[in-house]
Amino acid sequence: MDSKLVELIGRNYLTAELLKAGFEVATPVRDRGIDLIAYADLDLKGGSFQARPIQLKAALDRAFSIDRKYAKFPDLLLAYVWGLRDLTSSQCYLLSHQDSIAIGDAMGWTQTASWKKGHYVTTRPGKTLLGLLAPFRVTGGTLRARVIGRTAVVQ
Repeated sequence: MDSKLVELIGRNYLTAELLKAGFEVATPVRDRGIDLIAYADLDLKGGSFQARPIQLKAALDRAFSIDRKYAKFPDLLLAYVWGLRDLTSSQCYLLSHQDSIAIGDAMGWTQTASWKKGHYVTTRPGKTLLGLLAPFRVTGGTLRARVIGRTAVVQ
């Protein structure tokens, strides 16, 4: 599958998950770093409009990346959607940009030549990375809280 098709499958998967969690989803006309906007007319505590911009990172198997360019978007969530080859085993991780950088720090990636250029990518996450990502994995029950609430900070 080409990368555009993988992105479309990932966007539709994430959109469906957001809709199941009670959000509406908007797609910006131009992609300038935000792929989707998840919003709710009323939050669970009563009355305020809530919205979060989301940058999608979709992969047939697994891919994790960090990139400096996303620092400019306050409250941006990075959605890593993996396993799109078989949707029955797909998984999603939602992180803030700060969380992704903290993971990069913990992995030593922010000390690499690649990071000096502003980004780092791995398509073979090992046990350490998977352990760092575990708190950010979302399912139907945790997706809404992650989108509305603040994301956890990696320790």
